[in-house]
Amino acid sequence: MFSQAGYQLKLEWGPEGVDALRDCDVLVVVDVLSFTTSVDLVVGNGGQVRPSLWKPTSGKTLRPASLVGSSGLVELPSPNGSNLCFLAAETGAHVLAACLRNASAVARRAQELGETIGVIPAGERWGLDILNSGPRKFGPLRPCVEDYLGAGAVLSALSGDASPEVQLAVAAFRNTAVADAVRKCGSGRELVENGHAADVELAVEIGVSDAVPVLVEGVLR
Repeated sequence: MFSQAGYQLKLEWGPEGVDALRDCDVLVVVDVLSFTTSVDLVVGNGGQVRPSLWKPTSGKTLRPASLVGSSGLVELPSPNGSNLCFLAAETGAHVLAACLRNASAVARRAQELGETIGVIPAGERWGLDILNSGPRKFGPLRPCVEDYLGAGAVLSALSGDASPEVQLAVAAFRNTAVADAVRKCGSGRELVENGHAADVELAVEIGVSDAVPVLVEGVLR
């Protein structure tokens, strides 16, 4: 079993990462394009988000630009970030949602909630095309640039004994032109080429939000 035992700050990918870090006091889910960016926009406007299980037949996709100004209770399906929130909640840890916009604010709150903090970059799924032809299959996890940098943004604002996995993510965040990298990586280009550049621009705004979405009784608030 791969282990980061003994460290206060840890990082692992996707659903398997949640299981690996289930003993952490706090788990932070990062899905920059686009679940946790969408959550930040809603919670930052005083609203709440109910993560819902994404169904291949639903045809729904996340559009952060359409959520600007949204308040009240919003249900957001996602094949990555919302699923991780469900899994993380089952561990008994405090569950927070972070993106580039609110990374520092989430880090401060995470540090208040517990001593051991696990950050979970969601990643994408090979073979999943919800923008065009719909899902072909729910394939294996694809680590992605935007979530790695988002995780690094959170971890760079935390203090504590950091695992090598964490140290590398922090170095990546601090030594990368983050906004440009997210725009030009595979996930960013896919959105831009399909007419969703506004969503990417919202996602690459770093440190503009003080919203700290915390999962309480199945709702991020």
